Amino acid sequence: MIDAATQEIIGDLTRPGQQLLVAQGGWHGLGNTRFKSSTNRAPRQTTPGKPGEARDLKLELKVLADVGLLGLPNAGKSTFIRSVSAAKPKVADYPFTTLVPNLGVVSVGRYKSFVIADIPGLIEGAAEGAGLGIRFLKHLARTRLLLHLVDMAPVDGSDPADAAETILHELEKFSPALTERDRWLVLNKADQLLEDEREERLRAVVERLQWSGPVFVISALEREGTEELSQAIMRYLDERAVRIAEEPAYAEALVALDQRIEDEARARLQELDDQRALRRAGVKSADDLDDDDFDDDDDEGGAEIFYVR
Repeated sequence: MIDAATQEIIGDLTRPGQQLLVAQGGWHGLGNTRFKSSTNRAPRQTTPGKPGEARDLKLELKVLADVGLLGLPNAGKSTFIRSVSAAKPKVADYPFTTLVPNLGVVSVGRYKSFVIADIPGLIEGAAEGAGLGIRFLKHLARTRLLLHLVDMAPVDGSDPADAAETILHELEKFSPALTERDRWLVLNKADQLLEDEREERLRAVVERLQWSGPVFVISALEREGTEELSQAIMRYLDERAVRIAEEPAYAEALVALDQRIEDEARARLQELDDQRALRRAGVKSADDLDDDDFDDDDDEGGAEIFYVR
């Protein structure tokens, strides 16, 4: 929750039943009962209340999930979350079928589970507002693990490594700290390739990205490899929890990383909001000004730039 005027963070609601005071209410007035006495049995007396504090607040909703999905449109993120959980996001053979974040609970064993978040796909230029933009990336700020889904067999014949690099570039523009979050590479739609083609594509992508982290090859549609991936995620989350409990330095580093991601994400989203406000008002920002926007004859005062919020 943010004060819209000062952009000051007032508080964060992260636990069930948590309460937060954002504005102090006014002192109530006194009703006629308060003036009742032995000599004034039916008083007609009241006092008005005092006005309370008024604030303009900006509320930010962030889904809470253990695992977040990253990928281009049609990389198979929604199909994956349908295959490993009971969630039923829309799936179709055209881009941008996912318009809002979706959550799914993945059960692993009898008493273990984790929550996975699917967000709308990113495209090149999303950091500048292309496509659905990057406003949904804020929902990944509190995840513990990122799964980067890549289509192994794009219908347009493009290079899967190019798709992976596109997502990494947009992620870094949004929040460099978010790229430091633990991230696994998941190559999807393996059912559309022969065995030797899978190995070739896998090797090419790993070499191109110089990837040294965990890599999984799956087919979300056929549920091939999804069970093994879910088991690996659960083991990772369990080991992470144990390490946080036993290593204070590791826990502090994670808290510091979370804060950096929050700060960078909020700053980037605010920057995009400011740019949209400037465009709506017909005023250019300083970064958009070129030489033609200045009057060569006005050498003393220079150009005056107005910023509209």
